[in-house]
Amino acid sequence: MSTGTRPTRRRLEPAERRAEILAVARRLFGAGSYASVSTSDIAAAAGVARPLINHYFGGKRELYLEVVRQMMIVPAPVVESLPEGPVRRRLEVGIERWIDVVDRNRDAWLTAIGPESAGRDPEIERIMLEADDIAADRVLAGALMTDVTEGREELRAMIRSYGGMLRAASREWLIRGTLNRAELRTFLVESIMGLIEVTYPAVLAERNGARRPPESSPSTV
Repeated sequence: MSTGTRPTRRRLEPAERRAEILAVARRLFGAGSYASVSTSDIAAAAGVARPLINHYFGGKRELYLEVVRQMMIVPAPVVESLPEGPVRRRLEVGIERWIDVVDRNRDAWLTAIGPESAGRDPEIERIMLEADDIAADRVLAGALMTDVTEGREELRAMIRSYGGMLRAASREWLIRGTLNRAELRTFLVESIMGLIEVTYPAVLAERNGARRPPESSPSTV
């Protein structure tokens, strides 16, 4: 895989160098695939010696897993410093921030959720499960529901399921083009609000045996 002109090496602190290698790997894996990108490609594009990749990450596979993890784990800034006020507004801001992250890293995101990753490897599966758990907790924080105890695990399960829908919706936006960015945002906001305001209470009622009375049939004349 051609990576173009080798960049000039710059002296960086270890954390900065690691972050730079990770950013380059994210770009190259997004543009190609795991099989088509070598550690030599990544080293050349990052302007480092190949052994440095092993030093920081252990090898190509470990670097790839870190790229997947970075893309799948909802970044803490997505839910940090959300505005005070209504839950809807807080979730709107959080979802908009998440869409920004995906938009900036389109190729890497699609690689991370694509068939080459999902469900093909136990370590990637573990990353996906970890990502879903973290996302559930961050949605609860965004919705001001961290203190919920009744039906908490059911609620977290529903939010994890929402995460699967979110990934599918992102493909509709980025690949199929059937949703534009604004439509995606509205869909995700209304879906999570419906889950919190309608679906979660209904599941709680079902759990507690409080069946809703059937709707009355329209009268016939």
